[in-house]
Amino acid sequence: MAFAAQLGHIPKLAWLMWLTVVMWAVIYDTMYAMADREDDLKLGIKSTAILFGQTDVFIICLLQLILLLSLFLVGEVAQLGMWFRLSLLVSALLMLYQYTLIRKREPENCFRAFLHNRYIGSTIFIGILLSYTFSLPEG
Repeated sequence: MAFAAQLGHIPKLAWLMWLTVVMWAVIYDTMYAMADREDDLKLGIKSTAILFGQTDVFIICLLQLILLLSLFLVGEVAQLGMWFRLSLLVSALLMLYQYTLIRKREPENCFRAFLHNRYIGSTIFIGILLSYTFSLPEG
């Protein structure tokens, strides 16, 4: 809405950002659903963890790779620079840690991975903030 209000149209960057956010929501929501899988099955709730079945960890990892690529593209289009790219590298390392939490599908660790997304969000925010505050030389 901010793009449309400011520019009078919705640019490709806004659509890319929207798709990126939706993808991230599917990732962390699936981690949360993995923690509640047994209860959801009993109650008949259709979650992504149930939909993905035994491929849930693989799909989350694949979506995280696509998320990093999408965020990289957002950063390139928005010309965020090296600080943002560094935040994506740190985020990738945080995602590797999340994999160690969810790989055995233990409900408590899946919930911890879900909560851990706040660190990824904070890291990306800091990358954006530093990109606007300071600029590292390119190349």
